[in-house]
Amino acid sequence: MSDQLPVHQLDVLIVDDEAGMREGAARSLEGFSVPLPDFNENVTFAVRRAATGEEALAQLKAKSPDIVLLDYKLPDMTGIDVLTAAPGAGDFLTIMITAFASLEVAVNATKRGAFDFLAKPFTPEELRATISKAARSIYLHRKARRLEEEKRQVRFEFISVLAHELKSPLAAVEGYMHLMKERMKGPELAAYDSMVERSVVRIGGMRKLVMDLLDLTRLESGKKKRAIEQVDLVKAAGLILENVAALAAAKKVTLELKAPPALVLSADPGEIDMIITNLLTNSVKYNKEGGRAVLELDRKEGGAVAIRCSDTGIGMTEEELAKLFGEFVRMKNEHTRNIDGSGLGLSILKKVVKLYGGDVKVQSKYGEGTTFELTLKDAPVPAAAEAAH
Repeated sequence: MSDQLPVHQLDVLIVDDEAGMREGAARSLEGFSVPLPDFNENVTFAVRRAATGEEALAQLKAKSPDIVLLDYKLPDMTGIDVLTAAPGAGDFLTIMITAFASLEVAVNATKRGAFDFLAKPFTPEELRATISKAARSIYLHRKARRLEEEKRQVRFEFISVLAHELKSPLAAVEGYMHLMKERMKGPELAAYDSMVERSVVRIGGMRKLVMDLLDLTRLESGKKKRAIEQVDLVKAAGLILENVAALAAAKKVTLELKAPPALVLSADPGEIDMIITNLLTNSVKYNKEGGRAVLELDRKEGGAVAIRCSDTGIGMTEEELAKLFGEFVRMKNEHTRNIDGSGLGLSILKKVVKLYGGDVKVQSKYGEGTTFELTLKDAPVPAAAEAAH
């Protein structure tokens, strides 16, 4: 039984020494299909036949089916004997057919992996119901296996990227520490100021990476704690502009805020701070020297808030735009190779915006600049907070 998804057609091996039973069961499955959850196409069945235990074992060895409809009493051995001798018996589901139902048979068959039983004689409807149950079981098994494989792959990629992102700054800090320990620049502490400054910057970058990872984990797990209150976005943006001013001044980038006197939204102050800070710092970091970054806030029809951040920076290509919101994505070109960042900021921003029932749109032209447009609706007040009022 393959673990591939999707399940378009299942292979059924019918093992019975009675030709009429084999053909009758095969006819019951011809044209029969089973709908599955989250699966657009119905599952159909391809049927093979075997009249003896030896013939069944030969077919099982040649190609493992998905389902085996196995008669208990065969001319050369019992169905239990077939299951005992079958290669990869755990790789297919067995439906035991018997006219000699007993507790002992049931226990022995179950021990060897039988999925279900059908008592002779049975109707086409009874066969189809049992086959349907088996098909759904196979589908759920494969889906669980696929999800587990994806989880392992995500964990592997996550650890690989994290190790890569931490390796360089850790090596740099370790190098600086070694030089200072060996007094490579002499006994004067001032001689090591640049090394200390660079180490602080590297450690700050690692701290930012770790904090971004924690934010991302909380968002994806749904365990992020939120404190919803009435937030004046204009006031919040003014404070953030002051915080970003030094970074902008270093690149001679002009910052501008266009907004009404006040603009209130039900929101978590920390999330609003993260959204606006991310937009403004990116507009400065990826800007040209002497450029301009404009933050616009406004109320849309229906009450939602629009945030627009545009710059005259280096812009992005179509290829870069397509992967912009991926995790650990940083644009690498001749303009950005020296720009630090965790590569998680925009991925986190998009997830936070979704908490407000909003979306993010980006327009960019390489060499000319980029514009981010966000829509935020009032965040619902948690039930506990409403009860307190």
